[in-house]
Amino acid sequence: TSSTTALLSSRPISSSSKPSIRALSFNPVHSQGRRLYGGIGVPLRKGRSHLTISNVATEISPAQEQAQKLSKENQRPVYPFAAIVGQDEMKLCLLLNVIDPKIGGVMIMGDRGTGKSTTVRSLVDLLPEITVVAADPFNSDPEDPESMGMEVREKLIKGEQLPTIKTKINMVDLPLGATEDRVCGTIDIEKALTEGVKAFEPGLLAKANRGILYVDEVNLLDDHLVDVLLDSAASGWNTVEREGISISHPARFILIGSGNPEEGELRPQLLDRFGMHAQVGTVRDAELRVKIVEERARFDKNPKEFRETYKTDQEKLQDQITAARNCLSAVNIDHDLRVKISKVCAELNVDGLRGDIVTNRAAKALAALKGRDQVTPEDIAVVIPNCLRHRLRKDPLESIDSGSLVIEKFYEVFS
Repeated sequence: TSSTTALLSSRPISSSSKPSIRALSFNPVHSQGRRLYGGIGVPLRKGRSHLTISNVATEISPAQEQAQKLSKENQRPVYPFAAIVGQDEMKLCLLLNVIDPKIGGVMIMGDRGTGKSTTVRSLVDLLPEITVVAADPFNSDPEDPESMGMEVREKLIKGEQLPTIKTKINMVDLPLGATEDRVCGTIDIEKALTEGVKAFEPGLLAKANRGILYVDEVNLLDDHLVDVLLDSAASGWNTVEREGISISHPARFILIGSGNPEEGELRPQLLDRFGMHAQVGTVRDAELRVKIVEERARFDKNPKEFRETYKTDQEKLQDQITAARNCLSAVNIDHDLRVKISKVCAELNVDGLRGDIVTNRAAKALAALKGRDQVTPEDIAVVIPNCLRHRLRKDPLESIDSGSLVIEKFYEVFS
């Protein structure tokens, strides 16, 4: 089919604009009566317009790049992950999700003041680098079509060379007061008024693609945002319907939530979307409490000096995570162990198969973290309570099992 292509304005975008946006311009349809969307000819009714979608990426000037670098250097350093005392269950769940993002995230519930948010945010330093398509707002993977934006996929089909860069995995905070437009993305009205084109401004879900989406106090999140997260977590794509325009982009992220059970429980549908569940308790040992207080005081006094003392431990942990990610595909789990995992899930009346899948993945990730290529029953015993206990609850008024039922059934089946 032939169509008239609109020429986008080449005027420089103001520094207040986002680094990447999607511009949408309308063009007349010729007598063939077809719409080109995503490189595919789709029949279109007579009298309807033809929509062309393209990315417009701004070039960052050296001055802006230097300003961004200085801004990062001046940010308050985060507490080192290696310096966190205790809370081994929570730390292990987070590390396993970094090694294998397909586990599906982790829900951390516990008393206030137990370091939940501190631990999650300290994960930033340990996140490995990934390859992304340059100037792409969706962090598209140049080798995986499932995590590519529409325009990057079109370029790949045409055989164009995709410029790539290495960048650290993103961690995006989702505030409780965020609007749906900010989370999903919205039409850029300012650009529409100044340049005369309709432009889509990506939201937090676009930024979190192939990264981590962290929701603090997730049990207080508004229902309409919970519905958005459920939809994206289920499909791996976010679809935005605005002003008669429909746009989809990949939104595959590790969902991490934290909260205090005293403030209310999560909806069962959202709780089930978390691959693992970690419970955090207040440290009762007096000596350990003193050590935590002293370490925190040292960090508050001189954060950079404190981080230097843990630099070696941090680098060692980074290398361990990178090695585990590289050898994960070579880790094997025997058929007999898979059958026993599924038997545990069946006898505990776990709904669906997500529990089976997550337990298999978490056990393989743990084996990779330990530098082995074979899963053992001990690996399964460590991870299976975190993978299943939040899936046992049938009545929303019931509290989440501590894991004792799961462990009891595990030893019964694996004996």
